[in-house]
Amino acid sequence: MTVEKSAGLGSGSMFDAIAGRYDFLNRAMSLGTDVRWRKKMIRALEIPQGGRVLDLATGTADVAILAARAASGTTVVGVDPSAKMLEIGRAKVEKAGLADRVDLIEGIAEQLAFPDASFDRISMAFGIRNVPDRARALSEMARVTVPGGRLAILELTEPRDGLIAPFARFHVHHVIPRLGAVLSGSREYRYLQQSIAAFPPAAEFAKQMTTAGWKVTAVTPLSFGACHLFVAEKGR
Repeated sequence: MTVEKSAGLGSGSMFDAIAGRYDFLNRAMSLGTDVRWRKKMIRALEIPQGGRVLDLATGTADVAILAARAASGTTVVGVDPSAKMLEIGRAKVEKAGLADRVDLIEGIAEQLAFPDASFDRISMAFGIRNVPDRARALSEMARVTVPGGRLAILELTEPRDGLIAPFARFHVHHVIPRLGAVLSGSREYRYLQQSIAAFPPAAEFAKQMTTAGWKVTAVTPLSFGACHLFVAEKGR
């Protein structure tokens, strides 16, 4: 399991407080699975050489770094509301030798400060769930993407079907909030199970993407439905 980076309880100020422990918490709560999920999202984007990528809810820049390494000449802009998370991300980008191709700035998904058709690809990992106005954010993503461009969203979801679903739901509702609170020293991690349960079913969220102007090409459940990968394209 991993932690979202957005408004509300998962606001920038909250993540400022835990920024130094953020990467460790993600690895611990997901048993390292979040790394594999992110890599799958990057592969789904099919980033072209010299591509321009926007990574929303970039946090400590894990996805931004993966995107920059995906194809030669790729440039990435990462956006996140947490200033301290971005500080850590910039240090990681510098250490990776990618400072000339990855730029991290403070901002939110509903108000993107970029001209129309600025990016070839957009990624967002574990951030859309807590965006207050998802419809506006999805529309903004479409606005700044070139015709034929691609969007990939990775999000935690509540397992609903299958024999393992009850056990997975118990993990989400009870184990993860308690583990997060113990490891981080912050009771605010208990909001995790609430936000996961409140996120719409995958089919419903895919419809929201379509309404915002995206053509959804794939909705893939991961880890027995504990996470979903949504892939879409903007019409030409």
